[in-house]
Amino acid sequence: MSDAQQPAGPRPEPLRFFGTTWVNHDGNYGLRRAGVAAGSLLAAAAGAFLLRFGYQGLAIAAVSGFVSVLVIVMFAACSALAFRRTWEGFTRRAEPGDASVERSMQSLRMVGFIGVLLAWFLRSLVEAPGEKLHRAEYERERTLYERRRATRAGNPAARAAATNSPSSSPSTKRRKRR
Repeated sequence: MSDAQQPAGPRPEPLRFFGTTWVNHDGNYGLRRAGVAAGSLLAAAAGAFLLRFGYQGLAIAAVSGFVSVLVIVMFAACSALAFRRTWEGFTRRAEPGDASVERSMQSLRMVGFIGVLLAWFLRSLVEAPGEKLHRAEYERERTLYERRRATRAGNPAARAAATNSPSSSPSTKRRKRR
């Protein structure tokens, strides 16, 4: 969205890979979604391929079966947790007090990167990842802006004159009583 097209009021927050095209679905929004979906799926496949090489390295090193199973379970669990946290991040903001929790989750997301990539892939099939959350926040801000704008429109003196008609003003009522 260019500045000439941007209405007055709150500005939409840009999304990664999409900018502000998610607002009106313009600026090759569909192509961007397809690109994010394809890119995240290809990156997940490449990551799985690299993990396969790592597992083959464990087999060549002749580690015990317990270690091999432990590595597989660890990557699976981290991927599942990273998928869930990423998916939840698309629909709700992290609590302000959760900064330490988010910092500790970074290493888990790094190990479970395939889950993160799969979450991006699946979400981009429906919408731009995070679009629903940002759209709800943006619409709420626009509604609040419009409400505030409507209450303070025009000249304050004219607004006061419109709200106080001559028959209902206190000075007129006093005059009638006398």
